[in-house]
Amino acid sequence: MIRIITVEREYGSQGAEFALHLARKLNWKLIDHCLIEDIARKAGVTSALAEQYDERLDPWYYRVGKAFWHGSLERLPGVPDAEVFDSERMVSFVQEALLEATEAGSCVVVGRGAACVLSGVPGAFHAFVYSSMARRMRWFEKNFPEHAKISEQEIIATDKRRAAYIRRFHDRDWTDRRLYHLMMNSCMGFDAMVGATVEGAGLVEVSEKHQAG
Repeated sequence: MIRIITVEREYGSQGAEFALHLARKLNWKLIDHCLIEDIARKAGVTSALAEQYDERLDPWYYRVGKAFWHGSLERLPGVPDAEVFDSERMVSFVQEALLEATEAGSCVVVGRGAACVLSGVPGAFHAFVYSSMARRMRWFEKNFPEHAKISEQEIIATDKRRAAYIRRFHDRDWTDRRLYHLMMNSCMGFDAMVGATVEGAGLVEVSEKHQAG
């Protein structure tokens, strides 16, 4: 039986909102920004620092310097890797948290490479939400007036960043249909999206039981 549903999403496609609706429909836990707080606490860093590395790569110059440091035979003693908090460290915490979430079950996870981390794991169902560029820009204009002038290039850049994150840490193509059980255009609306996911994951009885309760 499906115990966890992951939701990857294009920037501005309302995938996170869909995940919230889905979690409420199933009466499951939503794992999104709360994951940052949990990881910050476990890592002993601030939430702001954890968020800085959330679904992001370290700057290229940092990665080059780190590779040089590890490859140098004459390097001086420094801070142990386990005490350095960067993108790689963040990913290790995310993977650990996702595996724990799978064991606990009954949760919906937003982004963070969850579909890759849990690929092939029994009881995991993976969805991807996309939308047209015009719809995404209208959504920003309506819901975030302060970002009303967001450009198509900014949206594309965020998607590229997420794709690069998946490629770097999981060696997979973010939009590869073989990663997902279901790919949906958010123009169909939340009710239809939730319905399709619940039915596709074989959770109709779970949904009906929650509705009756």
